[in-house]
Amino acid sequence: MHPDKKLYKKLFGIVAPIAFQYLMASLVSASDAFMLGFLDQDSLAASSLAGQTAFVFSLFFGAFVFGLTVLAAQYWGKGDKATAGEVLAVTMRYSLIVSTVFTLAAALFPEALMRLFTSDSKLISAGAEYLRMVSLSYLLTGFTQVYFGMMKVCDRAKLSSLIGSLSVVLNIILNACLIFGLAFFPKMGISGAALATVLARAFETVCVIIAVMKKKCPPLDLKLVFRTGNKLIHRDYWKYTLPILINQIGWGGGVTMYSVIMGHLGSDATAANSIASIVRSMIASLCWGIASGVGIIIGGMLGRDEFEKAKKAGGSFVRFSLVIGAASGLVILAVTPLVLRTISLEEQAQHYLKYMMFMAAYYIIGNSLNSTVITGIFPAGGDTRFGMVCDVITLWCVVVPMGLAGAFLLKLPVLAVAFILTLDEFVKIPAVYRHYMKYKWVRNITLPSMEGGNK
Repeated sequence: MHPDKKLYKKLFGIVAPIAFQYLMASLVSASDAFMLGFLDQDSLAASSLAGQTAFVFSLFFGAFVFGLTVLAAQYWGKGDKATAGEVLAVTMRYSLIVSTVFTLAAALFPEALMRLFTSDSKLISAGAEYLRMVSLSYLLTGFTQVYFGMMKVCDRAKLSSLIGSLSVVLNIILNACLIFGLAFFPKMGISGAALATVLARAFETVCVIIAVMKKKCPPLDLKLVFRTGNKLIHRDYWKYTLPILINQIGWGGGVTMYSVIMGHLGSDATAANSIASIVRSMIASLCWGIASGVGIIIGGMLGRDEFEKAKKAGGSFVRFSLVIGAASGLVILAVTPLVLRTISLEEQAQHYLKYMMFMAAYYIIGNSLNSTVITGIFPAGGDTRFGMVCDVITLWCVVVPMGLAGAFLLKLPVLAVAFILTLDEFVKIPAVYRHYMKYKWVRNITLPSMEGGNK
């Protein structure tokens, strides 16, 4: 078999279940929006804004899992499973600490959280109701997402996809039952969507525990969760995770500011932006799956000192990401008429949605390229700082100030503001390309093996 064919066969063996899991996860948001849209537009807008708390939380556990992938993929690639297991324990420690903080904040101060995103009293009240009910899901998610990351590293991506997908199916079914009161279930409206999320995360947690007990994935060393074992591993974990965390918070804070800006432009803008973002996320699942798969494959190559092979694979993956991005944009354009007919919004919101879908179609091309390079190729070799600097500068020095000025100083139309907020992926492409060509990411970052692996 031709080397490139073997490479892409391996990539899609990893990507398919990961991308499917991303897709299934985005379907939960889609089902929330679709079903709550049948109740009223305020419930849709409130759940969208309340969901920003979960998004901010995902930035933290996403960074922790990213750090796990960076280190564990190279250790697993060289055969040092004991050290990969220690990276798992360190990651779990910090994920559970942060998830506990978010659970308590959502349970005890939901109104304060909602006021960060909107000044509309109706949206604050409905969103607080949602947050109070959904709060426990953050703690459960903090546990399961770390294990899903480890499963992908240790060639169990299909298992993580199966568990995540079953959880999503359960979530969607419970959404319908609890939002509308089907069968013997109570009619709970927006609270029903939140409770469905909690029950689905509980199911997910039980499945992960069963998988660990049946030795389908590495066990969690509880002693290492509560105390630091190898200090060099702990140091390396934070060396590569901290820039990712700063990047995640900087990037995610910027994206959250998009919701804040749109949230203060009215319910119509909020609802339309919510639907466009959900559709874009669903179509982008393949792009994000490819980025994850690329990181795991190149990380394994670098852990085995296959530097030239990794450079050649990186070039192939960059070109492939552009093809996938363009195809994804065409898919968004193709589904736009269906979305407009299916989603029930007020006339002004429908008008906004039509053009926001077009913006999503070209935005996803830049997103596909940058995701593959910044979150896949660079971190595979421990190069996590460039993405941090690039994303933070692009968002906080260029796009967010322009968006704020356009919305609140120049009083630009909603669609003009929405256009400004799609510029971030394209502003940074020249810098990303220049940094890629320096090949600073071509490095083996593992320590000498602790169980006889090759260095």
